[in-house]
Amino acid sequence: MGAPRAMDLYEKLEKVGEGTYGKVYRAKEKATGKIVALKKTRLPEDDEGVPATTLREVSLLRMLSSDPHVVRLLDLKTGKNKEGKTVLYLVFEYMDTDMKKFIRSHRAVGQILPFSTVKVLMFQLCKGLAFCHGRGVLHRDLKPHNLLMDKKTLVLKIADLGLSRAVTIPLKKYTHEILTLWYRAPEVLLGATHYSTPVDMWSVGCIFAELVTKQALFPGDSELQQLLHIFRLLGTPNEKVWPEVAKLPNWHEYPQWEPKKLSEAVAGLEENGVDLLDRMLQYAPEKRISAKQALKHPYFNDLNKELY
Repeated sequence: MGAPRAMDLYEKLEKVGEGTYGKVYRAKEKATGKIVALKKTRLPEDDEGVPATTLREVSLLRMLSSDPHVVRLLDLKTGKNKEGKTVLYLVFEYMDTDMKKFIRSHRAVGQILPFSTVKVLMFQLCKGLAFCHGRGVLHRDLKPHNLLMDKKTLVLKIADLGLSRAVTIPLKKYTHEILTLWYRAPEVLLGATHYSTPVDMWSVGCIFAELVTKQALFPGDSELQQLLHIFRLLGTPNEKVWPEVAKLPNWHEYPQWEPKKLSEAVAGLEENGVDLLDRMLQYAPEKRISAKQALKHPYFNDLNKELY
């Protein structure tokens, strides 16, 4: 008898999603009745067994999931599919919704998200990210869809860290074909090959604005449109606000827009919130606030931080 197979231990209840890496199921652990999320991924075929890169990613996920704001990886099982190919089952804790659905459910009934809720979610996001960044891990694909939530308690957890690579200094070159456009940082859109943790903070800024307005801040449908959305709101960047911007590979001559008031784009957000958003949406990556600094921003002063 070999080790028990995933399907002997878990009962699939329903498919809840299809990610970049395979199907996700809500499942029940047969022994305990506990509900889990089962992520099934095909493995690249090399020789026998699980490739070293996959094992590295998994040990990274294990390490990160010690943080309360990163979704917990509970177990790892391999199995064979009908064609006899190796499949990997990642077993995660189950969360009942994600921020995309959460925002959509409020939009559908015309409800605003209370500003206190926005603050609680933003604090947890910055806290989870500070933990990942502190361990040299970039997410690179932060968006409401991969921020899992518990509707009742408003607990937020970052998911889909499978894309991250441990960031080594000096920064490695990354392929930048993976981020969702709406949350993609301008340096990535402009073809920068060396980038770091500020790309995640740009995404956090976009998510912050979306929580307030329930609409995407920069809903571009191509890389060019995405840049133009950004430039229309924040002004077309130049060497003064972003030194060396014209040296980036995809830089062209763009229409010249003056920056608009951020406070108008996120109507109703308190002054400290607008200031924090402004620091997240700085053009020059080195000027962008870090996750760790964001936790100390006055916007969060009236929050009972001990609870999170």
